[in-house]
Amino acid sequence: MKDDNAPVDLLLRNAELIACFDDASTELPGGWLAIDQGVIVGIGDPSTPPPQSRETVDVSGCVVLPGLVNAHQHLYQNLTRAYAPAEAVENLTDWFWTYFGAWSRLDADAAAISTTIGLAELALSGCTTSADHLYLHPEPELIDAQIEAAREVGLRFHPVRGSMTIGPDDGGVCPPNLVEDLDEVLADTARLHEAYHDASPASLVRMGVGPSTLMSSSAEAMIASRELAEELGLRLHSHVADDPDEAAFVQARYGRRPLEVYEDFGWLTERTWFAHVVYPDEREIGRLAAAGTSVAHCPSMTMIDGGLPGGPPPIRSMLDAGVNVGIGCDGATAADHQSLWLETKLAMLLSRQREGRATAMSARAALRMATRGGARALGREGEIGQLTVGTNADVSVWRIDTLPYAGVLDDHLTGLMHCGPAWAWHTIVGGRFVVREQQVVTIDVGSALERHERASRRLQAAV
Repeated sequence: MKDDNAPVDLLLRNAELIACFDDASTELPGGWLAIDQGVIVGIGDPSTPPPQSRETVDVSGCVVLPGLVNAHQHLYQNLTRAYAPAEAVENLTDWFWTYFGAWSRLDADAAAISTTIGLAELALSGCTTSADHLYLHPEPELIDAQIEAAREVGLRFHPVRGSMTIGPDDGGVCPPNLVEDLDEVLADTARLHEAYHDASPASLVRMGVGPSTLMSSSAEAMIASRELAEELGLRLHSHVADDPDEAAFVQARYGRRPLEVYEDFGWLTERTWFAHVVYPDEREIGRLAAAGTSVAHCPSMTMIDGGLPGGPPPIRSMLDAGVNVGIGCDGATAADHQSLWLETKLAMLLSRQREGRATAMSARAALRMATRGGARALGREGEIGQLTVGTNADVSVWRIDTLPYAGVLDDHLTGLMHCGPAWAWHTIVGGRFVVREQQVVTIDVGSALERHERASRRLQAAV
């Protein structure tokens, strides 16, 4: 048992503001945060004396937030950012076929270094936990390589074992060489669960199950994946309602809307979170809320190719109905960046644009999606995404005494999201610095960039 008078491992003190994003929305001007053995052990304002500490970090001029939680990502896609052959692509089906040639060359080294680079960039944006959905497997054990890379960077990692099980001969959007046998997919998912999944509150790795889309995964795969997730206690993830092409494909194949098909397959549960959900109708929003199914909103994805018809997704309506919404960066080819801060800002602005009023999405509401919303989507409510005693010490610290924030005097959280661009000053995972004074300190970034360029050239040269 720890001596109550013993010093804690780390103390952050003199914050301009600590925003806890707890149930009471506690905000502490001039506050301090104490960390010991990887968890938060104390929070207070200047009227409360902090404990003694082995290390004290002065965070004057900084806003302290929970670490941001990335609810949807395809890290391997940072190997093909700003990919010239895709610049004129105008629909989802052609988009996939444009990239498949390069992505078919993905190997363990490319999967690992794309994970290293992607998680490092996310850490610089204040992210401390990230999901990743790898749904193509040209060779085995790519997720194993990702997990080892994630351990080096130091972020919490939620890899989703994705898959594609129908190819062109069966009407699917997947090249024949990337179509997987369903039994092999299920066996590999079970192997990964046994090897890596950690259900403890301090877990750094948790597996998920995720057939890619209804355009590339069979009905049998969707149902068997749901059954396996239930058996192993894993979460379910897939893309849904993200493009008119998908809606047309699903209507032709199933005679239903995409969310209706997932409901038929038994996917509308509390263990499920869907990426995108750009086109839900009122009934579908109600069904998501009633089922406790979460949504990962990826704002850039809806705009980068010219904007999806129908405008931004109805996030305000989802939140008002009780749907849990997190924020995701999606693939680098859909956003060409991996800044969760930027996606959170865009989520705020897009909701305001859609609804035609600034009150549609405050800075605090957007940050709550990026913290509490993401934590709940990944099944980690009460463990991450908030600064409360007993939760994991996942913290993002943001300097606001710099040029972009000059003139911000009254509301530092709104300033953080209205101004910018912003990179985290410190990012801390389980009490360990991953970013310190805006530098990634867990890896050699220069060497990683050199290795990433070699892998990227190798993949892109294949086309």
